[in-house]
Amino acid sequence: MHPAWCTTLTAFVGRRLLAVGLLALCFAAAARAAPSATATDPLQPQEWWLADIGADRATPPGPGVPITIVDSGVDPTHPEFAGRPNTTFFNDQTVLGREEYHGTIVASVAAAPANGAGIVGVYPTAALQVWDASSDPRGISNSSAIDGILAAASHCPGVINLSFGSATPDPSLQDAILTAVRNGCLVVAAAGNNGDAGNPPTYPASWPHVFTVAATDETDHVASFSTISQSVDLAAPGVDIVGAVPLSRDPTGYTSTLVAGTSFSSPIAVAAAAWVWTMRPALSAAQIAELLRKSARDIMSPGFDPASGWGILDIPAALAAPTPARDPSEPNDNIAQVKPGVLFQTGQAPLTTPAKPAIRTAGSVDVEEDPRDLYRIWVPANKVVRVAVSAGGRAAARIWGPQTVSVTEGIAARRRDLRGTSVKGGKKGFSAYVEVLLTGRAASADYVLNLTAAKR
Repeated sequence: MHPAWCTTLTAFVGRRLLAVGLLALCFAAAARAAPSATATDPLQPQEWWLADIGADRATPPGPGVPITIVDSGVDPTHPEFAGRPNTTFFNDQTVLGREEYHGTIVASVAAAPANGAGIVGVYPTAALQVWDASSDPRGISNSSAIDGILAAASHCPGVINLSFGSATPDPSLQDAILTAVRNGCLVVAAAGNNGDAGNPPTYPASWPHVFTVAATDETDHVASFSTISQSVDLAAPGVDIVGAVPLSRDPTGYTSTLVAGTSFSSPIAVAAAAWVWTMRPALSAAQIAELLRKSARDIMSPGFDPASGWGILDIPAALAAPTPARDPSEPNDNIAQVKPGVLFQTGQAPLTTPAKPAIRTAGSVDVEEDPRDLYRIWVPANKVVRVAVSAGGRAAARIWGPQTVSVTEGIAARRRDLRGTSVKGGKKGFSAYVEVLLTGRAASADYVLNLTAAKR
């Protein structure tokens, strides 16, 4: 059993309380040490997770793809962070509030340096960026978390850690995450700690394009508190964790008891992702995510399961795994993400143009990670555009007209906008949209999309 360790962090806009609480995803655990490889820092013998994910079987690179921690403040005077090379505090850090120690633990688990003090992070030489999303004493706020994600999004490529969650989705928070994804960042979130409470959906972990991390223990079992969900990508250690805390909370600078929660599994995965990406810089964020999934160490039923995802994080396997196929143009799940001037000023470039009215392109869809792909196309005057998709029956394609606002619009608008597999241009050409979606025969599909334009 893990008694409650972190209280609810209230979500608010300015000073106005919302009905939704942001939960710090962490718990207290009984103190217990575990063996590790030869220690360089005093508490490293307790860091059992380093060997569990293979961090002791590979040498971390120097600073490269940055890690951004969006959380409560990180103590800049702590020995793990004072004078730490390649460390950027994006805003002022506050660590005096009752719950404002969470971010210091999270940052230390990911990237505490090998400096002879305390612990060593998974990626100790990482470029570390920190945003304090708890500038109000009541805790992490939606508005400040959004600001932190957008600050990180201006420094992509990078890996962003979100060790918080809410039972109610915030569209503005989702838009900020999609902006980071669009800019080339990988966004990672803790799965949640509601495995003993019915596994309700947790956001941002349950959104598409978010890499979701569950928690495991020293025996490679999924922790009982770890939320079970189809959105889980993989698992990482999240039980019996030691980490740094603000000096104002504990003069020793470290947790007095070991802690547990998906809050700490997430930064372990974030550090690993940044490490692998630094070593394989030609890959995209989506390719790094797929690399981590497919190289994970399976621990339950073969393949994917909703408790551990694809298995436990394995750094050496990810470093050596084959390069996954590239899935371009993400995010492109709906009109707002591809039409210029809606969510993104430039939208997505159209697949076809007056000069190039036909195309053949490849992509992939997944029921949780990437439920549909939507593309802008050009329909030439007086020509018929036809769409076909090759995916072994696992995916289909259809065309939406130029007035479409959303592919989830109501029946009346759908009757006007949905055109099927072909559309005819009028006296003038116009823009339209092609949607690729799963047929229900499988949870994911790789596809080849063919667009043609002819007089009839």
